[in-house]
Amino acid sequence: MSKQGLRESSVPYIRLPPNSNHQNVIVLPVYYHRPYDNFPCLRRCIALTAVLLLFSAAVFFLYPSDPALELARLQLNHVGVNTSPKLTLDLSFSLTIRVRNRDFFSLDYDKLVVSVGYRGRELGVVSSAGGRVRARGSSYVNATLDLDGLEVIHDVIYLLSDWAKGVIPFDTNTKVDGDLGLFLFNIPLKAKVACEVYVNTDKQTIVRRDCYAK
Repeated sequence: MSKQGLRESSVPYIRLPPNSNHQNVIVLPVYYHRPYDNFPCLRRCIALTAVLLLFSAAVFFLYPSDPALELARLQLNHVGVNTSPKLTLDLSFSLTIRVRNRDFFSLDYDKLVVSVGYRGRELGVVSSAGGRVRARGSSYVNATLDLDGLEVIHDVIYLLSDWAKGVIPFDTNTKVDGDLGLFLFNIPLKAKVACEVYVNTDKQTIVRRDCYAK
């Protein structure tokens, strides 16, 4: 083979003539998006969402809430007004209080206090012994309030007027103070319920009662 033939075979391409309007063109490879490339990000989002849901559930179930009180039963034993030798009041109530623990830990309470009043003035108080209410459970406490020969100093005119009408309005307040045993901590909790009780003096019965939590 001649030298000219060898020289021609070693040239890979023919050089283009120079062009004053020549522009550089960059050709990029085509990138195909693979769907499984987002799997790590998706897994992190799912894990973060699961952690937030678990934390919210733990706060919802473990956050302590005050117990709920309910006047389950109220019975009038007797009521009377004595005008001689001085104005006194005889009153006796029997009550059953329901203490409901809404938490997932047991509730210990020292005592349950029930007071009876007339037109915003306290007439008498009775308290019961303490106890324990299991988690998500209820406990019923019985109490009897007896007021015999209670001298009425204030609101005498209103009491005589209500006695003449045959209906006397009383108000009861029930409260409980306790501690919730949460792991190694004792969290104080309290609850109170108030009721307006209308007593028929002729029939010796309760004609109406309206209760609300405080």
